[in-house]
Amino acid sequence: MHPEDDLPLSERLTHLVEHLAHVLPAQAPIRDFVHHNTLHGFQHLPFAEALEAAHRLTGAAPYLAEARFRKFLASGRILPEDLAAALEEAAVAGLDDPIWKALTRRDVLLASLRLPAQAPGAARLAWADAEQGLGGDAFFARCAALTAPAPADVADWRPQAGARSAELFARLGREWTWRSLLEHLTGEDVLERTRTVLQRHLAAHLDLGMAAWRHPLRGQGFFAAWRASAGADLAWELDELPSARDEIAWLPDDAVAVLADELPRLLPDPALWAGYLERLALELPGWSGMFLWRARNPGGGDGTPVAMVDYLAVRVLLERLLGDDLVRRLTGEKIAGNELCAWFAARPAELYVRDALREQALAEDIRHRAAHLAQLGAVPADIAEWEALAEAIAADGRSRAAAHMARAMRLRDLIVALGGGLADSEMLTAASAGDLLAAADSLGPLARGQVWLLAYERRYREQIFSALAANQARRSRPAPPPSAQVVLCMDDREEGTRRHLEEIAPEIQTFGAAGFFGVAMAWQGFDDAGLTALCPIVVQPVHAVREVAAPGATASGERHRERRALRLAWRDRLLHGTRLGLVGGPLLTALAAPPALLALVAGSLAPAWSGAAMARWRTLFEGRPATRLHLTAELPAGLATPAEPQAGFTDDEQADRVERFLRMIGLAADFAPLVLMLGHGSGSRNNPHLSAYDCGACSGRHGGPNARVFAAMANRPAVRERLAARGIAIPEGTWFVGAEHNTCDDSIEWYDLDQVPAPRQGDMDRLVSQLAEACRAHAAERCRRLASAPSRPSPWQGIGHAAGRAADISQARPELGHATNAAAFIGRRDMSRGLFLDRRVFLISYDPSSDPEGAIVEGILLAAGPVGAGISLEYYFSTVDNERFGCGSKVTHNLAGRFGVMEGADSDLRTGLPLQMVEIHEAMRLLVVVEQTTDVLSAIVARQPALQELIGNEWIIVAACDPSTAALHRYCPRRGWLPWSGAAVLPQVGRSADWFAGEREPLPPAIVLGGRP
Repeated sequence: MHPEDDLPLSERLTHLVEHLAHVLPAQAPIRDFVHHNTLHGFQHLPFAEALEAAHRLTGAAPYLAEARFRKFLASGRILPEDLAAALEEAAVAGLDDPIWKALTRRDVLLASLRLPAQAPGAARLAWADAEQGLGGDAFFARCAALTAPAPADVADWRPQAGARSAELFARLGREWTWRSLLEHLTGEDVLERTRTVLQRHLAAHLDLGMAAWRHPLRGQGFFAAWRASAGADLAWELDELPSARDEIAWLPDDAVAVLADELPRLLPDPALWAGYLERLALELPGWSGMFLWRARNPGGGDGTPVAMVDYLAVRVLLERLLGDDLVRRLTGEKIAGNELCAWFAARPAELYVRDALREQALAEDIRHRAAHLAQLGAVPADIAEWEALAEAIAADGRSRAAAHMARAMRLRDLIVALGGGLADSEMLTAASAGDLLAAADSLGPLARGQVWLLAYERRYREQIFSALAANQARRSRPAPPPSAQVVLCMDDREEGTRRHLEEIAPEIQTFGAAGFFGVAMAWQGFDDAGLTALCPIVVQPVHAVREVAAPGATASGERHRERRALRLAWRDRLLHGTRLGLVGGPLLTALAAPPALLALVAGSLAPAWSGAAMARWRTLFEGRPATRLHLTAELPAGLATPAEPQAGFTDDEQADRVERFLRMIGLAADFAPLVLMLGHGSGSRNNPHLSAYDCGACSGRHGGPNARVFAAMANRPAVRERLAARGIAIPEGTWFVGAEHNTCDDSIEWYDLDQVPAPRQGDMDRLVSQLAEACRAHAAERCRRLASAPSRPSPWQGIGHAAGRAADISQARPELGHATNAAAFIGRRDMSRGLFLDRRVFLISYDPSSDPEGAIVEGILLAAGPVGAGISLEYYFSTVDNERFGCGSKVTHNLAGRFGVMEGADSDLRTGLPLQMVEIHEAMRLLVVVEQTTDVLSAIVARQPALQELIGNEWIIVAACDPSTAALHRYCPRRGWLPWSGAAVLPQVGRSADWFAGEREPLPPAIVLGGRP
């Protein structure tokens, strides 16, 4: 007995809810979308073990389909040597064991990986039977003879039925709920009815401002609100259930008491209740996960009480009510669900037949007869008829013949893959043929998937290591003083922006860092209703910065607010407020039809022009007042908290943040005349997942305000005085500028240009022009992965296409986000400058020469490591199984309560990433290359449990690039640091466009000669 079995049910439920936080999706409401590891609850396990555990729990596929991996093998994206190395890395046992003649287990496994793991389908078997038969082809006939099964008597179905009955019912609470068992036996899934009954109540209770009506009892909790609706709803979905309303009316008021009453009706053994509730929650992971998130994060809602026990009580009750109804229709009797096992024990033939229908490949005539008998609601009048059917199934020889043919085909394909033919098959005995097949099939599906993934990752890793080694010789070239320094987010999408800017202006120096730029703050823009956290999701900001009207612009600011409020009121009250009116709604529809039609036509045929015109109209109507930052606090306001943040930063606090950030990126001296802090965000229309394209380091929001605030801090004389005293002397002629890059349309929004000193105006004009040109070139590069884009666009065509996508309300792919992200570099820009990396690499600036003990890189790994890993892993899992880990196609999505999306009007709440964000993604773990010695990195990992989990459990792959020798080592938890000694050969091109022009598929690295000064 488990120790928790003796605890009161309320305490056991508390422990269960804590456990559910590890297995249910932890996705916040979609307005606050932040990338995270989909399997965060399994992160304490090694990667391969975690995937196996998640597969057992959810049934999700944790690796790409083998067919896709075999395509990579055929196209050279995986080489045979990668598969051989992957078998070693996966620690497959007995690779050198002899199997037959000179063939080892390694040889057989390598050959088997080139073949489908699953048995041939019915169509191929039918073709083989018709075209070849057991004697039509000598090679096939020989393989059939070698795999012929020994004659067997027809098995008695009775012992099988008894054993199978015990096995099926033993899975309750461990692997199955009652719904799972009943679906297996009947083919009917009561979860569909449960979801339909439940989802509108859940959506109403969790609503964040979308519903026109709210339940009057929602303040008493979900269980009370649902119970009141169930008893009074005129259109309730369970009216056909006998006495359901009466049962619900007499329920206890306490949800825990309801669970205490209902759970024994489903499972008499209390030890199985926790597992049962876990399985029950995982049947609707989206709704369960959102309900749990709101219960654990009450500040993320609107004050409506949310308790997980309320949700579980309703789920258990509906499971019992609908399950009992299905059992009644199945058996023709009114029996409790927990008595079903005894009912089937008295009718072993029926259970055997129903089970065989679900599990075995049966002859069609038997299947038709069984389907007629076992159709939903049919109760056989004659038990002897069920027994006759069971005898027929047990005697069915067609399935055994099909299995024999499949095994013969498998042997023939394996011999061919090993380079043999008919002559080799004639030398085989039945025993040696069995040994070959056993060796070929000795790896299960998950083990095969692991080997394929390791091979796939190895090929990309070899390309990256070759690129870094080939670029090493170019690092020693002296660089002229920079004309400007540009600090961008580490985001992989900015790799292309940086590369093009360096090609256009080689004298510019670029840096990369987490896009909140070390300024964790609660931000309130001029038009914002309240404060918003702009920092990593794990940080709770205690400083607030507000955007206010500039001196002398107070009147224009008030006018802007009035007109903006008027426009929003017109939209909300007239358009949304009248939509439910009996008169106003139809009248407004008729009056608004002509202008709405014109807007729709313009937005569909010329989205870029239409979007720009609307933006110009809003600016003309509302105005654009000059603004400044309320940035500086005169004195610390005492103990600041996230609930009551300090208004601004003191001078010392500002100096601390600027110093820490500049030292982290390696910019503590040799400042250029201009230093641009370039945050990023994304803007598109009709896109519920908009936050998923924004800056992950800013809690899924735009990073422009952080860039603006950092620049303002660094320009203040009081801050510079403090920095100079700490050894960072920023020249008087250096000016920091803030801006934001829109990664969707590749536009730039500049901040506070009116404050740029006159001596820097010429430099500023030149930088604005250079960055605009780089963005146009970057837009042209992005077009190559977009099917509807021109195949070889000019930079101006590329920027026009990007603008059109951002403004198009029908566009399911406004941009591709982090698709294809695969690596991260932490080190000096010289390590990778001049390399074409195909927008696949996070670039994080760090100077190891100023960090001999590793304190700075330790902070970078702790901050940027989880951000990059979260992005990479969410893309990985949403790619390998988009149905379970992702959220399907955007085309069928409907917004639910402003907190999530559903497919159509009746589905689970979908979590993860849409198909359109991951359809070109290359699912692999993030390769993190750190420019630091192996000794320093080993010491960091040894003292940081969070990194031991990420790196030691191989959720990310870490490599070290020695700062002095550029030698590369990959970290393996089992074998330590493994040196790399591959070939450093890379193609060379003049500009990036020479390498990517006309190419649609992923490209390997190349040296860009124009990318370095």
